[in-house]
Amino acid sequence: MRGFTVVWFGQLVSFLGTNMTQFALTIWAWEKTGEATALALVGVSYTLPYILASPFAGALVDRWNRKLVTMLSDIASGISTLVVLALFASGRLEVWHLYVTSAFAGAFQAFQFPAFSAAVTLMLEKEQYAKANGMMSLAHSASGIFAPVAAGLLLPIIGLGGIMSFDALSFIVAVGALTAIHIPQPTGAAEAKERPSLLEDSVFGFRYIMARPSLLGLQSIFFVVNFTGSVSFALLAPMILSRTGNDSIALGTVQSAFGVGGVIGGLLMSAWGGPKRKVYGLLLGLVSTSLIGNMLMGLGRSTPAWVAAAFFFLFINPITNGCSQAIWQSKVPPELQGRVFSTRALIAQASQPVALFMAGPLADRVLEPAMMPGGSLATAFGWLVGTGPGAGMALIFVFAGLIGAASGLSGFMFDAIRNVEDIIPDHDTTNVTPDAAAASGDARE
Repeated sequence: MRGFTVVWFGQLVSFLGTNMTQFALTIWAWEKTGEATALALVGVSYTLPYILASPFAGALVDRWNRKLVTMLSDIASGISTLVVLALFASGRLEVWHLYVTSAFAGAFQAFQFPAFSAAVTLMLEKEQYAKANGMMSLAHSASGIFAPVAAGLLLPIIGLGGIMSFDALSFIVAVGALTAIHIPQPTGAAEAKERPSLLEDSVFGFRYIMARPSLLGLQSIFFVVNFTGSVSFALLAPMILSRTGNDSIALGTVQSAFGVGGVIGGLLMSAWGGPKRKVYGLLLGLVSTSLIGNMLMGLGRSTPAWVAAAFFFLFINPITNGCSQAIWQSKVPPELQGRVFSTRALIAQASQPVALFMAGPLADRVLEPAMMPGGSLATAFGWLVGTGPGAGMALIFVFAGLIGAASGLSGFMFDAIRNVEDIIPDHDTTNVTPDAAAASGDARE
């Protein structure tokens, strides 16, 4: 746990630098274009390469040293930041440059999740998985608190260039923390020469998950929730800026509220470890964040309402994700986790490019004009979210919340999902050969 804590601290510093840069660049891009589409396309540029690289990333993670892979993904993110910094310092930075650098970072970040998740499995005891995942959520959330505030305060003093310089230094801290500790390799990792080709290995995760309806069901729910969440939260910054007259303080306050909720939720998860039935924490968390966090964000018309929605959303999120991660880490053998976890991420994230492509045009060309005074939908929904700038984007939040909640509730209707913890045996209690199990599934299923 001491080694994990060292790595956790390095990631915390890295998250802080990255979030400060993202906040500052969001303000810069919005002031330069004034379009939600431009901001959404930055997300698309990151997510699409992430998804395309994921199957190969998982296969390589199970073949390579997981500590080295995690370090390389951090270094690649640092290079991306340095390129943007150089372009900005020379006065040549354009919005399309963010698309290119985001794509580069996204391709390398496809290695980060499976490598780090699989490493945690080997560093810790099974009983510590949920707490460790709570700590990672805490790191994300703590950076979410301080990054917008720090960026908002420092922008007038050191400018965008100074913030990106801090971000570049933060990656050095993250890599240094990884260098200082030992991350064990699974015994199966030494047998890479016995594996099939890289192309065949890249589909291993699909075979493994498809053979287990319980795991496939969980990821299908995440697919839907991620789709609705991607459509709505891609519009968070433009919605708030539109409804507040480009008030960056209001946006920073809301984004910090996400962090406060996440820190408290992360602390709770770190100390508690989640409910005994992790699948209940997962499904109820998805329903709660969709109904309250997502819908309230759309229904709110003032900073206090948005702050409350943001707080609740991230308060529940560490419990949801911690329970999900604990299920997968305890069920999938460590030597298979690189391939399976990368496929898991691909399934969950595959909807995001479509959602992000939809979000900007849906807001700019359809719902925003329709929700202006006298617009085609103003009479029907004006009482719900108001009219004027930002109202169309607010309506998207409401509908996205309803769809996400319905998806989470559907998990209770299917025995294979509701009883996943009983149906799939823990990897340390089964004698099934991992490769044989991949194609056939566990006997009890």
